[in-house]
Amino acid sequence: MTLSELPQIQITRNVRSTRLRLRIDGQQIKLTAPVFCTQRQIQKFIHQSESWMIKTWQAQQEKIQQIDRSLPLELELFNRAAPIQIAYRSQKKNFIFDDQQNCVAISDRNPESYLKAFVIAYAKQYLPPYLQQVSLECGLSYQVCHIRQPKTRWGSCSAKHDIMLNSAIVLFSENVVRYLCIHELAHTQHFDHSVRFWSLVQKFDPNHKVHRQILKNTPMPYWWSEP
Repeated sequence: MTLSELPQIQITRNVRSTRLRLRIDGQQIKLTAPVFCTQRQIQKFIHQSESWMIKTWQAQQEKIQQIDRSLPLELELFNRAAPIQIAYRSQKKNFIFDDQQNCVAISDRNPESYLKAFVIAYAKQYLPPYLQQVSLECGLSYQVCHIRQPKTRWGSCSAKHDIMLNSAIVLFSENVVRYLCIHELAHTQHFDHSVRFWSLVQKFDPNHKVHRQILKNTPMPYWWSEP
């Protein structure tokens, strides 16, 4: 394989970036560059990273082919003591959630999409009050909580202190969800990843390094990444 056989590299300039960074995400290759970087520097960096990109791309494609594509019969969500039981059946509604019985019925017309739709709806219901709870515990305030489905970020905090959380975070344990909330709340005080920022995160989550690695290294189920 050669560089020309790889997907086109998506280049983004970021005012908060201090160095060039490459990331292979599913079927995409993304490069984040500081705003002061010249096109020549970017091309040189891409050329120097050619062997790494090819090796990493091939390894990820092999992993994708090995992914278990069977639909789950239960779903562990961050704030529930027991997994939600899942049934796939013929029905008019995309999904029917029974909170009391701890089960959800998913339409078999397009089960992958409707299972994801259920998770998104669940996240929109339960993540905002959870963020509010963590905010009060830490004494770190914010303005508005948005629940979205970005492909490359778990969360963000704007200059106005509006916080965005990725709905997929509900598929992780509560400790990891709490870490993400603390991470974004800490940005209301420090709008960077400085020593002071991480010290604040450490104050409220002593195991933040472990939780951060879980987020970085845990692959999402195939049905979440399906278009």
